[in-house]
Amino acid sequence: MSEKSIPYKIYLSEDEIPKQWYNVRADMKNKPAPLLNPATLQPMGFEDLRPVFCDELIKQELDDTTAYIDIPQEIRDFYKMYRPSPLVRAYCLEKALGTPAKIYYKFEGNNTSGSHKLNSAIVQAYYAKKQGLKGVTTETGAGQWGTALSMASAYLGIDCKVYMVKVSYEQKPFRREVMRTYGASVTPSPSMETEIGKKINAEHPGTTGSLGCAISEAVEVATKTEGYRYVLGSVLNQVLLHQTVIGLEAKAALDKYGVTPDIIIGCAGGGSNLGGLISPFMGEKLRGEKDYRIVAVEPASCPSFTRGKFAYDFCDTGMVCPLAKMYTLGSNFIPSANHAGGLRYHGMSPILSQLYHDGYMEARSVEQTAVFEAAEQFARVEGILPAPESSHAIRAAIDEALKCKETGEEKTILFGLTGTGYFDMVAYQKFNDGEMTDYIPTDDELNKSFATLPKVEI
Repeated sequence: MSEKSIPYKIYLSEDEIPKQWYNVRADMKNKPAPLLNPATLQPMGFEDLRPVFCDELIKQELDDTTAYIDIPQEIRDFYKMYRPSPLVRAYCLEKALGTPAKIYYKFEGNNTSGSHKLNSAIVQAYYAKKQGLKGVTTETGAGQWGTALSMASAYLGIDCKVYMVKVSYEQKPFRREVMRTYGASVTPSPSMETEIGKKINAEHPGTTGSLGCAISEAVEVATKTEGYRYVLGSVLNQVLLHQTVIGLEAKAALDKYGVTPDIIIGCAGGGSNLGGLISPFMGEKLRGEKDYRIVAVEPASCPSFTRGKFAYDFCDTGMVCPLAKMYTLGSNFIPSANHAGGLRYHGMSPILSQLYHDGYMEARSVEQTAVFEAAEQFARVEGILPAPESSHAIRAAIDEALKCKETGEEKTILFGLTGTGYFDMVAYQKFNDGEMTDYIPTDDELNKSFATLPKVEI
């Protein structure tokens, strides 16, 4: 098929919105290790997780064998507000780079929340409502997840309490106000409203916070407030499952035009968007049907994959959540106040961690100024102001396209554009004013954090 016959934007019809999520664990030879009870260090089952999570979500979290799980019709109806999302051929970027590479991106920013996070937020809020709960608690880094959950909660008529990483709370007041507009309460974390928040503030005076801190506070409030459960925007198996609508749609759109990507790229913080994008392609790879180069891109300031340890660790700084076996920098690691707020998590999805450990994907870290250089270049030629998180994937996609320019190879590149950056203008201002800096943790800093990893034998 000639290039001219492939449109700038490939849209599926409403009828082509996936009817099932794809559970990549069903095709993994080595399954993700089980979650462990923080008190006993024993594997957690359904009853162990009930005080924290919604019942139906626990079933999804623990299901390692069912390949396809039905999407309730009520959720598919909600998806129709903004799905299917477009798959875009980046003709203008290709021309600007002078590359023979063909570049596609799956754009998830075409909804009010501004990111892919709504794909899972509506699911988790739906099951909370179905269970008869009053509300949900959560954390948010850059604010996209909190925005998505507040929107979903408002739609379903349940309460939403958000603990927002303090540095993002201060840098992104408008994101905070969107959440409040949807009826959510928003608290900077660590706060003085919870026992864990008080403890973290005492141990780290003046801290700008982290996702690990915010998770601890949200879990404490959920477990101490009747009729509430905690929901998470990334990392967990259930979240990656919901996000597979991204990859399933992307694959269906590419298949329509007979396009097969050589390289698939996603930014990596906790893993939800990356896992969602790559899952159907990874499934083919695991089954031996096709092969792809799959690349995770993370910030050099929070390099879980590239410099972390594959070990059991607490999912939160307060050490009240289950332990997960993942690539981690240590639950005590608090990243620098970089601007990729959604990538400020100390660990990585157990699913992606296992796949990376088994050699099915690769990872690289990139520095912040290089990321914003790519973001600005992309915005000027493609007309979308990308989120800082997404721009990590853009950086890697541009680098791969420039390699093709050097070698003359006509590779096909697919990356995830997870959201827009219109609430991230403080970061763009710092970049444009030449005030942005790159921070990379030292080996000593990481080793101090690694020393606090729990001793687990299982």
